[in-house]
Amino acid sequence: MSPTGSPRGQLLALPASGAVLPDQRGGSRWMRVTWHEEDDLVVLSIWHDGTCTATLRLARAEVPALVSALVDGLAGPATGVPASS
Repeated sequence: MSPTGSPRGQLLALPASGAVLPDQRGGSRWMRVTWHEEDDLVVLSIWHDGTCTATLRLARAEVPALVSALVDGLAGPATGVPASS
């Protein structure tokens, strides 16, 4: 599988702005972050084996709260305890 969740050699159009992030657990799991300027929101989508299994549509005004939560988590002490799957 490619990072887009599509079989190798198969093309999959990605948005001009956004990202594709692998799941730490592997197993062909990915999260896509896609900005939709026309709707003033970002879509976080969870992919497994090339199939979208969940989405979250987040209004632009809510993005700073998500970023803040991520930054706060990074600023905390590393515990060395693996996350549960």
